[in-house]
Amino acid sequence: MSEALKGQVIAQALSEGFVSCRVCRPWDVPDVPERLAAFVEAGYHGQMGWMAERMHWRGDPAALWPEARSVIMLAESYAPAADPMAVVGMPDRGAISVYARNRDYHDMVKKRLKRLARWLIAEAGGEVKVFVDTAPVPEKALGQAAGLGWQGKHTNLVSRDWGNWAFLGSVFTTLDLAPDGRERDHCGSCRSCLAACPTDAFPAPYQLDARRCISYLTIEHRGPVDEELRARMGNRIYGCDDCLAACPWNKFAVAASDMRYAARPELNSPYLAELAMLDDAGFRSLFSGSPIKRIGRDRFVRNVLYAIGNSGETALRDVAASLADDPDPAVADAAQWAVRRLRG
Repeated sequence: MSEALKGQVIAQALSEGFVSCRVCRPWDVPDVPERLAAFVEAGYHGQMGWMAERMHWRGDPAALWPEARSVIMLAESYAPAADPMAVVGMPDRGAISVYARNRDYHDMVKKRLKRLARWLIAEAGGEVKVFVDTAPVPEKALGQAAGLGWQGKHTNLVSRDWGNWAFLGSVFTTLDLAPDGRERDHCGSCRSCLAACPTDAFPAPYQLDARRCISYLTIEHRGPVDEELRARMGNRIYGCDDCLAACPWNKFAVAASDMRYAARPELNSPYLAELAMLDDAGFRSLFSGSPIKRIGRDRFVRNVLYAIGNSGETALRDVAASLADDPDPAVADAAQWAVRRLRG
């Protein structure tokens, strides 16, 4: 019954648009508590205090919902159709991470998870809970335990079947489904992702110091960024794809099944000068339905000003100067720094 039902679950998941579906037990990640504790103890979590506050749940998925017997792990591709690094070579444009150039993936993946969960209840009963990056669930560790892929040296999940351009989601259930085997590491001696990092955010393979990661700095970090790091951020204004794009396993990347992951033209390589001039209303309008909306205008414009300062484009100096007295201290600081940089 367990194997037959699992086969039906996989078929249903693929029909919903997921590229892969595997099963593990909630307790199949015994190494997570120790790894998470070491991460927090080293201070690598930076300002993400919620990681320390929820370590018990994040370290032990079985504690999140003790009644759960199985975890259905799913991957949904958002692989870009064009070179995601092309915009990095355009100094007057802003580089937005591939996953954030259109609709918010949280909403899209969660809807698919809910449809799959409703189908499962109708077919086999039981209880379910769905999660997609909004609860203390160690998705990447569970993904490896279920056989979706393995956590590469850049700490993201990698698959031999679809590379590393994928969102992860999970369906916890009280049903007893046959688990799949754990995927082994296939990184070998490759260090491409580590070498690609602009800020040297990897103290060692499989370790990430979020305090140096551009994704963290542009999204989670509040206030001014250290000047040594902002100079390395280039024109990356929301997230960073360098380590993901460098992975050789992306030669097997599967095209995104949902066109809403395709980049909106205005977010593919937006002009920094236009983004810097956004007020709160303009920011909210431009990023309606986007994950970027979460960080707010001030943090976003701060990032844009760092990119302007790194651009070498003296024509952008007046744009930065116009924000030197911005009400937000981090924006004003970024504008003043950009002006100094562009004056040489």
